[in-house]
Amino acid sequence: MSCSKIFLGELPELTYDILKYLKNDCSTLYSCILVNRLWCRLTIPLLWENPFSNPTKNCNFIEIYLHNLNEDSKTKLNEYRIEDNLFTSNTLFNYPSFIKYLNTRKFILSTYRWTENSIKTLKPEKSYSNDVNNFERLIQMLLFKLFIDNEANLHTFKIEIFHNWNSHCDNILELILQNPNFIHNVKNLNIYTSSYPNNGKKYMIAKNHILKLINLHQNLKKIFLGTNNFLLYQSLLLTQDYNCSNTLNTIILCQVNFKDIINLDKIFDQLKVLESVHLIYCHSLNTSFIQQIINLNRPFKLKSLIIDETSKINESSFQSLLQKCGGYLENFGCEFGVQNKLLLESIIKYCKNIKSLYLNRFRNELIYLLLDLIENLKQSLNYLTIKITGWENYIEYSSIVLQNLGQILPFKL
Repeated sequence: MSCSKIFLGELPELTYDILKYLKNDCSTLYSCILVNRLWCRLTIPLLWENPFSNPTKNCNFIEIYLHNLNEDSKTKLNEYRIEDNLFTSNTLFNYPSFIKYLNTRKFILSTYRWTENSIKTLKPEKSYSNDVNNFERLIQMLLFKLFIDNEANLHTFKIEIFHNWNSHCDNILELILQNPNFIHNVKNLNIYTSSYPNNGKKYMIAKNHILKLINLHQNLKKIFLGTNNFLLYQSLLLTQDYNCSNTLNTIILCQVNFKDIINLDKIFDQLKVLESVHLIYCHSLNTSFIQQIINLNRPFKLKSLIIDETSKINESSFQSLLQKCGGYLENFGCEFGVQNKLLLESIIKYCKNIKSLYLNRFRNELIYLLLDLIENLKQSLNYLTIKITGWENYIEYSSIVLQNLGQILPFKL
């Protein structure tokens, strides 16, 4: 009976909750559009939540957005376009209002691809390279203005700034700063910048824009920071105007270089409700870094630690780190190879709640210690990856591992 009501459209809230589970399955959602009018109305917003991450790289959807331009914007665009019938049809939905996930790099890539395909429609006098570049920038600004004017409610905003697109990002970020309500309710903010020298005009512009954007958020829950240079983020997180110290509960640091950083205690101690820290392939996790973590006044709730050759982690210091926060660790990965018995023994002793474990290229004599670790994690382990390629006599040792895993792996794995 309930199933019939769903198909008849009598339970719209329940129907929408079901359809949300299909939001990453575009082909199925396209089929849902054809069921009836209600399903179409509920499905269309899901299809348009994250259009710039379209895996097909088909950017024709941008023209659908352009149908919603006001007359002033259409006039600006028509200065470049030959086609007079671009805006003749009306759209059935307010597509710009549906966007919830936006990545600046993917956005710029999509507009670049669309512009490349549209060059042939430019007026002859507008086909020079400088005019084409201006046309691309115009499209980007018009689209962002569309999202702002239609009061799109962003959930996740990813800022990726690279040297070759720095000026494009500058224009976009300046427009956002002029319209702060556009990102006021963003819950997840991801920031990645290519390596900048710690001086110069580009660095200062990027730093000021990112600082202002962070300060716009009153309810930021999660932030992702990724770059080789932590000095940029250090100055941002230590500013007196930082607004997220009472709301930020998750911080993810990816490929961040902690070399010469000496005030981590000030950064993390001011994040009053921080519940989750994730260190992914970070550089220079040396004795100095670990000592600063140990000296923190607040608990350091390290939930993820993925290390590789660039981490430069010291085994004895690593033991001290796990002693302080190993009880919080849920995801651990070792990319460069487990060569030291102390590392595995430290994990066994201090890390009882690991849910995801990835180990690569460990010494043959450590096989049984590895098996002890897996058995020790029976109650928590959900995901296990062991990479054994490259061992001497690896076929023999892989057989030993597989035979023993069959006896100790938890059923829920």
